Amino acid sequence: MSPFTGSASRTEEWRHLRLSLDAGVATVTLARPGKLNALTFGAYTDLRDLLPELARDGSVRALVLGGEGRGFCSGGDVDEIIGATLAMDTGQLLDFNRMTGQTVRALRECPFPVIAAVHGVAAGAGAVLALAADFRVADPTARFAFLFTRVGLSGGDMGAAYLLPRVVGLGHATRLLMLGEPVRAAEAERIGLVSLMTDEGQAGDAAQALARRLAEGPALAHAQTKALLTAELDMPLAAAVELDAATQALLMNSADYAEFHAAFTEKRPPKWQGR
Repeated sequence: MSPFTGSASRTEEWRHLRLSLDAGVATVTLARPGKLNALTFGAYTDLRDLLPELARDGSVRALVLGGEGRGFCSGGDVDEIIGATLAMDTGQLLDFNRMTGQTVRALRECPFPVIAAVHGVAAGAGAVLALAADFRVADPTARFAFLFTRVGLSGGDMGAAYLLPRVVGLGHATRLLMLGEPVRAAEAERIGLVSLMTDEGQAGDAAQALARRLAEGPALAHAQTKALLTAELDMPLAAAVELDAATQALLMNSADYAEFHAAFTEKRPPKWQGR
């Protein structure tokens, strides 16, 4: 995502989610607690559009994605999305599914780490949003369920069949996407779906602490590491090491690289500039 902008001004109000910014950390909260933060068309598209806007802003160094109330996100709203899609023609359905995929791509392609703070249910599209994050911080109440086959759809929704095998392996991904059975926090941690387990009720605080740690670090190095992790998933080794070499050569010309050497020499912590 390039930082260059056109004439559009910054969005002052996001109607379908809550956004706060503090010292380089953006916190995005899905805020429909009465419906377990079920996603609407507006929630999907607000999240899709917010991420490149934050990337262009340049001040965000990490993002925490969480849900208000008893759970993270129960997936697409049964009435407002599933009911509505039954009345759509094929072209409209293709537009809708492309839009949800664009939301996942925005999570993967934004130049800052995304941390999903998961408690309670993360189901359907909610599970995929958590999957698309760089880190999943969860408490013992968390449970993940990729429910798509249970409503008669492919388990490979929104990039799940691409991302999940790369996180937990093909065997576990096949089971989770085929059967749609919920995976509780302890098993999710065992198979690698959870990055960090916390005590009950502490996932949000732990995610914020991780975000602050990342925000205080070398943002340019984090952005390039995320980009390489995504780009090299489908590359042969020869192409991957060549891309690594080109990236390192560029970063060796960065202010942060020179700052590390100066800080090491002067025996002080580095003052990262993100450039």
